Amino acid sequence: MTLPFDGGISRYFNDDAPDDIRHAIENAGKGEILDAAFPYDKRWKRAEYESALDALQIQLVKLQTAAREDGQRIVIVFEGRDAAGKGGTISRFRQNLNPRNTRVVALSKPTERESTQWYFQRYIKHMPAAGELVMFDRSWYNRGVVEHVFGFCTAEQREHWFNQVETFEKQLVDDGIQLFKIWLNVGRATQLKRFLDREKDPLKQWKLSWIDVEGLSKWDAYSDAIGETLERTHSTAAPWTIVRSDDKRRARVNAIRYVLHQLDYAGKDSKAIGDTDSKIAGGPDLWHA
Repeated sequence: MTLPFDGGISRYFNDDAPDDIRHAIENAGKGEILDAAFPYDKRWKRAEYESALDALQIQLVKLQTAAREDGQRIVIVFEGRDAAGKGGTISRFRQNLNPRNTRVVALSKPTERESTQWYFQRYIKHMPAAGELVMFDRSWYNRGVVEHVFGFCTAEQREHWFNQVETFEKQLVDDGIQLFKIWLNVGRATQLKRFLDREKDPLKQWKLSWIDVEGLSKWDAYSDAIGETLERTHSTAAPWTIVRSDDKRRARVNAIRYVLHQLDYAGKDSKAIGDTDSKIAGGPDLWHA
């Protein structure tokens, strides 16, 4: 298999990318959003973004302080297509937080031993203790989407997972964990442009894998799997929040705003948090937008 940083992404762009996607990338102006369905034409201005983010960072520090004192246990699951901005959003969440009480969990593929265990077992040991915030950079939702699209699990295994996931999450919530599930939704042209940028950047090539290359031709299969997964796992106890991430700046700020608005903590300043942009972050209907 040719490695992406040896030209896998570029070859796809030149040889196999749909004409409308290639045209959108080639003709985009500076700061222009590639996805025509995105509610804004231009990326959010940096000064406005940084001002909003600075205010939110203060609120996140207040939240962490209160969580330690109150013993809150918080889990945020970040999911989305490759290059949707999961890592960057997580980075802005944790930027000024005490690493002793904040953890990011990004698991590699299961070991031979883990593959024989209950599917959720390897995730349970990473759940927070009192006063901790844990962020999952991908999660047990691998089975619903990636494993299904690439044939890493059988249809029966996936259906068994669907039959268990709502109960699993409800148990977490019933035990006192405050669970947030965020799906970062990115357009096809934006995803490919980000892959091309990564391929050119020696500091970001590590983010690419053969799955990224192979996945480019599986957009529709991914879409079907994502749609089904969101529909079947959106529950009262553990609802999904969709964040449209073609503009990373708007995505990061509104993901943080959404979480902060749902939590109670000493010193909370709703005005400083600001209103969540309903065009960017909201319920599953945004997946179809």
